[in-house]
Parts: sequence; C-alpha cells; structure tokens
Amino acid sequence: MKLEILIPQYNETEEVLKPLLDSIEIQQNVDFNDIGVIICNDGSDIILSQEFLDGYSFNITYIKCENRGVSATRNTCLDNATAEYVMFCDADDLFYNACALYIIFEEIKKGFDSLTSLFIEETRNPETKEVVYINREMDVTFVHGKVHNRKFLVDNHIRWNETLTVHEDSYFNILCKTIAKNFKYISVSFYLWKWRDTSVCRHDEKYMLKTYNDVLESNKALVQELLIRGYIEEAQFYVTSMIFEAYYTLNKPEWRMGENEGYKNKVEKSFKSYYTHFKELYNSTPKNIRNEIVVAMKNRMYHEGLILEKITFGDWIKTIEEK
Repeated sequence: MKLEILIPQYNETEEVLKPLLDSIEIQQNVDFNDIGVIICNDGSDIILSQEFLDGYSFNITYIKCENRGVSATRNTCLDNATAEYVMFCDADDLFYNACALYIIFEEIKKGFDSLTSLFIEETRNPETKEVVYINREMDVTFVHGKVHNRKFLVDNHIRWNETLTVHEDSYFNILCKTIAKNFKYISVSFYLWKWRDTSVCRHDEKYMLKTYNDVLESNKALVQELLIRGYIEEAQFYVTSMIFEAYYTLNKPEWRMGENEGYKNKVEKSFKSYYTHFKELYNSTPKNIRNEIVVAMKNRMYHEGLILEKITFGDWIKTIEEK
C-alpha cells in the first residue's frame, strides 16, 4: 500500500466524517488498492457503524481506544499503519479536489521524507460572515496538507508528544522538517481545512489568551527534543523565536486590557519559568541570527496589528524576571 490516511475521532459523527471519506471516494486516476484509511476512536461513545465504513471502495481500519488525547490517538494510528507513506487528517476536513491523491502519488514517485503543501483554509468574514478561502503557505502550525514517509518517521523515532493536546501540531511538524534529509514543499493545494461552527480555535476570540501557556509548553517540548538529538543551532533558533514572539504577543493591546489581566499574569509566570530554563541557550544564540529573528517577528507582528512597541525588550524581560 502506498498511502494511509490517519484520522483521530472523538466527537465526530458519521455525518461529520462523511465529507472527508467522500472526498477520498471521488479521487481520480488512483488505484484504491494503494489507499487505506485508519480511524482511531479516542474513547468516545460515538461509534462509527460497520455498515457506514463498508460503504467505501478503499479499506478502512477502525480502532477503538481509551481516551488519551489527540496526540496519543495519532500515535496509535501510526503504530497500526503499514503503508509506505502516511498523512494525518482531521475528521472534519476534506481533500480539496478530485486530483488530490493523484498529486500526492506523483510526489511519492519522486520520493521524500516529509512533504508540506500549500493548503486552503475555509473561514468567514468577521463582519459579513461570508465564506472566505485563504491560502496557507509553508505553515508549520497545523497538521494540514503534510505527508510523511512512514519509514522515515519510524527510523527516526518521530512521534506525537503525548503530553501535548493543544498546539501539538507545531512540535511534530517542526521536528519532521528539521530531521528530514529530503524535505519537500509544493505550492499546490490538495487539502481543505474546513470551517466548522463548533471549532473553538476559530470562534473563541480569547482562544490564544487561554491557550498561550500551551504554545510555550509545545515549544519547550520541541526545544528539549532538539537538544536531545543534538540540533543545537535549531534549538537556539526556536528558543529565540519563542522569546521574541512572547514579547510582542504579550504587549498587544488585547493583553493589556483589564479584563484579560488574569490570562496575562498566568502566561507571564509561565514565560518566566520558560525563560529561566532556556536563558543560557538564548544568550548563546549568535547575534546575527537573533537580529534576523527580530526583523522577521516585527514584520509579522506589524501585519497582526502591533504597530508600536510600548516597552523595550530589555525592560520587559526585566519585569518578567522580577515577578
């Protein structure tokens, strides 16, 4: 088998999963003997019927596990995979067009360790609520639109960190990209991150305020893993990037609002622990690399609405260390 599509399932019903499986069923110019799907139920009471699963032309393996979280569930999918390549998909997404798997198989012919593609995000205009489609290029934040050589993952012991259940994607994606000797990016979209009315990360305006501690934990786990594997320069890069991202993020207007003071205080305490833990590594980052990170971060934050720095980086770090 050439490709297995690995899907964690928790609260997703057959109705939610059907568009994804249907989008596989309509694929053109592919042999369904080369395609498999593994769905792992993460301890949910919502059980997919065998009749539903048998309605497709490709093989579907359905595994029921105890509730352990999305990262552990993806690892279970991976442990049960046998195909040459694997792709992690969310149950409520779908393939963007009827040639999606053909595109992937053409890249598989050439071979790669890890592939990242442009993918499409379906969202809504915040004012008019009209449907909007956005191109997401070279994204490492989300699992979407990525394919991996299974042997590459197994041989390099690359797995989802089971302590992470929020912002867990970036840990896995960056680890794959860093370790891959044959990393490939294609500016062709074959995956749609579908809009879902119950999606917390896109509907709760305080989502990042509530989960920024998880961003720090994900980055901390990544940096520690890179250090263990001897990727010192990469660890320096991601530590320095995280420190400056936190500086700019926590000084955005919404973080200074009185109603969000509790979130800010909690994150600043977590950041103090993070900074103390990695201060020596940060200080060892070459100045030219640090300057490049600052320029890139300033440009990104400008586009996210932070125009004026209210406090210098040095003064901010000092206030953090005094907390």
